[in-house]
Amino acid sequence: MSIQTREAQERLVLHTDVLIIGGGMSGAWAAIAARQAGAEVILVDKGYCGTSGVTATAGPTHWWVAPEQREAAVDARAVPTLGLADKSWMHRILAETWQQLPTLAPWYDFARNEQGQPIYAALRGPEYMRALRQRMLASGVRILDHSPALELLVRADGSVGGARGWQIRQQREWLIRSAGVILATGGCAFKSHLLGSGNNTGDGLLMAAEVDADLSGMEFSNAYCVAQGQTTMTRAMIYAFATYYDASGREIAPVREADPSVRTFDLATALLEGPVYCSLHRVPEDIRRQLAEISPNVPLLFNRARLDPYQQRFEVSLRAEGTIRGTGGLRIINEFCQTLVAGLYAIGDTATRELVAGANTGGGAVNAAWALSSGVWAGQALAQQALSQGRRLHETADGAGQVGLGSQTAAKNSGLSARLVAQVRDEMLPFDKNFFRTEVGLNQSLDRLETAWQEARQQLTGQGAEQVKAREAAALIASARWCYRSALARPESRGLHYRQDIPDSSEAYQYRLNTGGLDQLWVRPEPAAGVPA
Repeated sequence: MSIQTREAQERLVLHTDVLIIGGGMSGAWAAIAARQAGAEVILVDKGYCGTSGVTATAGPTHWWVAPEQREAAVDARAVPTLGLADKSWMHRILAETWQQLPTLAPWYDFARNEQGQPIYAALRGPEYMRALRQRMLASGVRILDHSPALELLVRADGSVGGARGWQIRQQREWLIRSAGVILATGGCAFKSHLLGSGNNTGDGLLMAAEVDADLSGMEFSNAYCVAQGQTTMTRAMIYAFATYYDASGREIAPVREADPSVRTFDLATALLEGPVYCSLHRVPEDIRRQLAEISPNVPLLFNRARLDPYQQRFEVSLRAEGTIRGTGGLRIINEFCQTLVAGLYAIGDTATRELVAGANTGGGAVNAAWALSSGVWAGQALAQQALSQGRRLHETADGAGQVGLGSQTAAKNSGLSARLVAQVRDEMLPFDKNFFRTEVGLNQSLDRLETAWQEARQQLTGQGAEQVKAREAAALIASARWCYRSALARPESRGLHYRQDIPDSSEAYQYRLNTGGLDQLWVRPEPAAGVPA
């Protein structure tokens, strides 16, 4: 097991082979894979691993396709990626998901069809995450709950060798030295109150950028999803059958299966003009019967409102999902999901999903299969690296964090983190800024975000839990800047990225956009064919 060194009681210091930051679906699968490969594993989670994160609040469906049907499935799924995905990666995640999901059977009670065969594709989120936690503990993974990471540790040669963070309940710092780190911190929802996304503030993106990792696909960061009224209940596939109306009763946003983003466009347009109402009278009877089992929290809200959604119309809104159902994230350079930085891997929503989703959302089945598969690949790879190269504890590894880690707490900084977060929300959540993008609007938002970044760089400080909030604010600002800088560098509309001033797409821009930097941002194109170089 992991070795705890003798140091002052106020700091927890550990050594391990594999350190995983983030305890959602992808982090859990990475931990399981690394333990199966023979490595010692520590997983740290900002919340409680098993209940925090978007999977725990959902009914996730995995892209589950039999081998003989995969070629056709990949061909069909490649169409909405608009030239930015890679079919070989799609085949990889289909094969890995097919192999791995059934291995969860001892911990998870899969539903069965009328023939008594297990249904592996669709899972109940809370039970899924509980099963993954139980499996991790049974395999010997050490889990540190309520222990957000603050910064990565970097060796003299530039490779990542651990991380430092804060244990909220114990009120102490933790420092873990390891052979390498897997970032599974999730996407960034920009504090939109998307269900389950409270901890998804871009922390992993900032930590990685501070050690010179780069990102890709950040312009595809304006995914929005339907929610009942002003609630956060966004996890419901029933809206695929919805009919929408404006305040006058006129039907809007008809179902267009060829391009689901068209409906979001119509809804966002209508919401700018006034309230929008929804009817679920088209939802099939079998789905109505199964909803309470698949997503019990969805009918609960309707019941509390004394509303029959299949007979009555109700008000809806759109909630921003940022890079969670968007596709942007850390760029990976090989089949093991390693970033540009040695010893640092990115998985799940922390990594770009352009390889399998392209310019459109991978939300739902594709994202779940990606989270599982990328976790397995990175866990196996880092375990092998640790077992072959060792933990390199003889080498010094220093903290690489740059913004929000000052130890002094001053009166002028009281409430600064909260104010900066509010500024980011003001730029990233409104439809007229983030969905209906224009060159003028993007530049105006970037000017305000640059000012916020300079303020964070110069003034954000804190101690303990205050430092956690400071780092969240800095990560949100950094993520927003990468999103809008990339959006400005793509002068066309493609997939999720809609430029109101340039509504058409162009073959000249059929490439991925890489981005990075902290004070000075950069964006450059990358050919879409094959694995990023």
